[in-house]
Amino acid sequence: MKFEVLPSLLAADFGNLERDARRAEAAGADQLHLDIMDGHFVPNLSMGPDVVAMAKQVVGIPLSVHLMLTNPDRYIERFAEAGATTIQIHLESDCDIAATLQSIRECGVRPGMVLNPDTPAEKALPFLDQVDEILCMTVFPGYGGQSFMPEVMSSVKVLRKASNQSGRNNLGIMVDGGINAETGALSALNGANMFVAGTYLYRAEDMAREILNLRNAAEQNFV
Repeated sequence: MKFEVLPSLLAADFGNLERDARRAEAAGADQLHLDIMDGHFVPNLSMGPDVVAMAKQVVGIPLSVHLMLTNPDRYIERFAEAGATTIQIHLESDCDIAATLQSIRECGVRPGMVLNPDTPAEKALPFLDQVDEILCMTVFPGYGGQSFMPEVMSSVKVLRKASNQSGRNNLGIMVDGGINAETGALSALNGANMFVAGTYLYRAEDMAREILNLRNAAEQNFV
């Protein structure tokens, strides 16, 4: 199993996004995570395709693009063209989920699905064959710096069991929200292998050390 740590650019200094994108890569990040918010699906606005294009120009690591949009199907091509490696859409979005996931793959991008904390994991099971990863939000999306919700671990466990039973042992199960070495270890214990961390990493004095700590904690606790 590969364990990946993804710093979230949402927690970076917005006056120095290029610098902080480079900082994540230099610190050993596996991917860079970009949160796209429309002010409607979530009560906040963040960034758009131009920031993804900037990141594509300045770093060589993959770009994980999380669309917190009411109608993500309208923007797939734009984010694909901007340089996204993965595009994640919410199961709660107002679109044809299966068709949108197919559209992502047809653009040459890895499709991913996101579940809010109160969405039952079972609702994602019909789409397992269409996605390369599933993100379980461990906070309600929209703002950084929130506290980790341990009750989401039941969803992580359900998804890992289902993926293993379907022969998808390599399916990425990601967590995002209040992630640090301690909560990352708990998430790995329940089956997560991909970890998005914003505040924890961007406020660290030594991001490289904390990325290593998080990755090691996951490897040591994964079941």
